[in-house]
Amino acid sequence: MMSHLDLIGNKKRKKGERIFRFKSFGEPGYPVDFVGPFRENVKALLEFGHLESSSSSCREMPSSWSFLLELHRHPPVQILLFVIEEPVEASLNPQCKHCQYVGWGHHMICNKKYHFVLPSKDTAGAAYLNCKGNGAGPANIGGKSNFVESQGHLMHGVFHSNGFGHLLRVNGVEMGSDLAGHHIMDFWDRLCTGLRARNVSLNDISQKRGMELRLLHGVAYGESWFSRWGYRFGRGTFCVTQPMHQKAIEAVQGIPLCLLIHHLGANSNHDIPIIFSRYQALSDHSLINLGDLFNFMLELKARLPKENGLETYNPGILVETTCRWSPKRVEMATRVIIEALKRAEFRWVSRQEVRDAARAYIGDTGLLDFVLKSLGNHIVGNYLVRRSLNPVTKVLEYCLEDVSHVLPSNHQEGFVVTNPKVKARYKITRAQLMKDILNLYKCILKDHQKPVGNILSSSIPVPVAARIILDSKYLIKEYCGELPLKVELGFQGKLNLYSTVLLRSNDEEGTTASDKAMPPYECVTLKNNATIDELKREVQANFREIYWGLRSLVVESVLNLNARGTDLVFGLVEVGRKLVFEGSSEEHRQIYECGPNSNNNIDCACGAKEDDGERMVSCDICEVLQHTRCVGIPNNEEIPHIFLCNRCEQEIVLLPNSLP
Repeated sequence: MMSHLDLIGNKKRKKGERIFRFKSFGEPGYPVDFVGPFRENVKALLEFGHLESSSSSCREMPSSWSFLLELHRHPPVQILLFVIEEPVEASLNPQCKHCQYVGWGHHMICNKKYHFVLPSKDTAGAAYLNCKGNGAGPANIGGKSNFVESQGHLMHGVFHSNGFGHLLRVNGVEMGSDLAGHHIMDFWDRLCTGLRARNVSLNDISQKRGMELRLLHGVAYGESWFSRWGYRFGRGTFCVTQPMHQKAIEAVQGIPLCLLIHHLGANSNHDIPIIFSRYQALSDHSLINLGDLFNFMLELKARLPKENGLETYNPGILVETTCRWSPKRVEMATRVIIEALKRAEFRWVSRQEVRDAARAYIGDTGLLDFVLKSLGNHIVGNYLVRRSLNPVTKVLEYCLEDVSHVLPSNHQEGFVVTNPKVKARYKITRAQLMKDILNLYKCILKDHQKPVGNILSSSIPVPVAARIILDSKYLIKEYCGELPLKVELGFQGKLNLYSTVLLRSNDEEGTTASDKAMPPYECVTLKNNATIDELKREVQANFREIYWGLRSLVVESVLNLNARGTDLVFGLVEVGRKLVFEGSSEEHRQIYECGPNSNNNIDCACGAKEDDGERMVSCDICEVLQHTRCVGIPNNEEIPHIFLCNRCEQEIVLLPNSLP
């Protein structure tokens, strides 16, 4: 990676300016101890940043700071972290669509957002050109070169001033980055933890060589790639719920490999059985179902050296020094069993039939049992010896399959599999491993319209289950959640309380707003001799600072607490008491993330009543919104100029009959 030092702010920077270690940034005490609530921790962090632009003269313009982060000391490689403070007035749309999609539409709009951006070489260069052209730097949110909205950043996360946030993008090696995705995620996780973010969401659309990672990792591990950092199912699109997601994962994971061999064999798909055999030979335990296979392959990928390979040939009985039979006798028994299977003309036969046929030539039944057990799903010469439990009769069956057309051209038929030259043909590289993973993914999980998918769908709901997993892409991690609801007597005689506000409705005097008007609890710090009036003023100031709709908040009373304004707080509030303050605000604008009249016109056949970020189409008569997928409009097709929902179509059809 080239240093970004020469791209932005080079002339402005002081000689010897502090450079922070990328791998430690955000840890406790580095660069500062984060001891307060989120908004205070951000302010403390920005004290260590280089001010790129300031909005002090204009409240409606964003400010930005940058930090130099060292990736490597020798050779010196640094990147920049930008923190951009975006006032709500600078936003083209005050409502946050990401909050709406993840189910936080009931949250109040905050006064500020903080964008944390690791630019790539390309986006950093664009920011430099933009800065040179108008002097606004990367904080020029509405400018021609929209730095914040660029899709090419290594990382872009945004926090609302109440501590809720969204990780918008991570571009690792797969997208041309010199930083691996897991290093970027480690950095982001340290930031969220250190700053004491509340809840953070992300939209898991990550891919690896065209494979959706939420599907691949879901089958292999039962959870997303992001789960290693604690992100779990938050909200599904198309009304997918967490129990539906879990059942879909279990359904696909539990598909028996023996059933897949039967189905895929019927379609003459020779590659898949060979892949099964290849990795069963490498594994030291039985791979029973699809989850076992994908799990083993991904774990093997993590251990496999980049340049070297592993031998897929499992010597098993043929070279085992403790084997009681000589290699010559084992080879003879193998040849006899193969010939017996050849006479079966490649049909499935029971283990007992094979054993009985071979006993005419090999009298040692122990040797036959030993070889039969070890040959299953192994390649011998030009043949794959397939072994499977018949799902109907529950009897173990064998079948011989000619795979010479998919083996190396120089492969010679024979049974002396201890030959080093033969073993060398079955060495696996990372490239081969990824090719096999991609083959399995496409054939079993992705290509549902092909015969494989159709056959499986009659007994195993692979297409439906895979679709549910793919629709489970909004993940959430709770970092701090609600602040601890307790009273703490801090240092220097300071008292920490946690409070929220119940906003009195502006619509009708004497009524209160719904529960969605109550924001999360915030920490309020007071002297231990503070009065109730001082507490109300402090709560009022805190919530005015955080929320757009509470800028004119007037705190009137403390619910369920009978006290005069001059009473001391410390003598009235016991440990663990929740404090809810009732107040009013003169703001008449839409103050919630969901926007005005949100979701009133969403009524989809899948059950969706809220915007989940998926493409929708509006009926030209009733204006009800539905998912394009649910009404049969493929994603690769444009929305028709005129669209009628089923209900309106039916009413039009019945209309002539209703006329006199």
